[in-house]
Amino acid sequence: MKSLAKRFIKNESGATAIEYGLIAALIAVAIIGGATTLGTKISAQFTTVSNKLNAS
Repeated sequence: MKSLAKRFIKNESGATAIEYGLIAALIAVAIIGGATTLGTKISAQFTTVSNKLNAS
């Protein structure tokens, strides 16, 4: 029973999986934030171009 407990304590694969999951979540949040900002700016640019085309 002692050896089983020692192996369980030394096993870090679960911690590594959690760390990879947190890193992936952080990257996803950064990508979503960047895409949202970029999308807003592109939309504004298209609106500007559309307004200029309609005015001429």
